Order: sequence, then C-alpha cells, then structure tokens
Amino acid sequence: MSTVAAASCDAKGAGEAQGEKKPLKACCACPETKKARDACIIEKGEENCRHLIEAHKECMRALGFKI
Repeated sequence: MSTVAAASCDAKGAGEAQGEKKPLKACCACPETKKARDACIIEKGEENCRHLIEAHKECMRALGFKI
C-alpha cells in the first residue's frame, strides 16, 4: 500500500474518533485480502492468484461495494 493510501486511511480513522461518520473508501476496505492478493500477483502473476482475487472481491461486496 502506498504511503498516500495509508495516510488517507489513518485520517479516516481519526475523523471517526471525533464523531464524524465518513463512508469507507475502497482503498481502505479489506486490507488483509488486498495485501495477500497484491503480493500473490507480484510474485506469481494474476493468472495464478484467481482464488485470492475472488476472495478480495467477496470481501468488498460484503462491505457494500459493487464489484
């Protein structure tokens, strides 16, 4: 994850602590599946990581993202 993306996620969490409810951004949703998917794609190529790609999509859908 880039430093900019990480910073925007951290800023979102700080806003919620102050009582502001901001919608979850796609870049910050499902960090566990996203990290595993990205690492697999870099190491093995997209065609060998379909199961992790689908797992990340399912996680995103569960949070309300239309993927």
